[in-house]
Amino acid sequence: MGLAVLYMLGGLLLYISFVKPPAELLWQVFLILFGLLIMYLGERMRKATLQSIFLTAEGLVTSDGIKIVDVDNVKSIDRGVFAFKPSNGFTVLMHKKQARAWSPGIWWRLGRRVGVGGVIQASQTKSMAEILAMMVHQRMHGPDENMEP
Repeated sequence: MGLAVLYMLGGLLLYISFVKPPAELLWQVFLILFGLLIMYLGERMRKATLQSIFLTAEGLVTSDGIKIVDVDNVKSIDRGVFAFKPSNGFTVLMHKKQARAWSPGIWWRLGRRVGVGGVIQASQTKSMAEILAMMVHQRMHGPDENMEP
């Protein structure tokens, strides 16, 4: 749905700029540039949605081999309704800052925050967030004897 909206918006802006151009050339150039920018973002999102995110013992890693966050660097996980997070996703607050990175529709990293979600199914991100929270809890407090393996 997200890809369709981006491609349709970009196409509509380009269509308007050529079929019914504004009176001033500056507005036509703006419509063309903005339409091309939206189409470019749609293509980046399409390519980003081809990758997967894996939760390993070390942390979150993409199928391209990009390490999103280390488990040792995780301070907390926020899945709340009012949290600053991608739709259907969760936010990880880290101890140390990391370099900014963005994979449109999948994940982003900005300072001490990582957001995972967007076009990923809510059930998958919920499970990933719960397992990651359990891994962080075990790292901080040690294994819980009452937990089943």
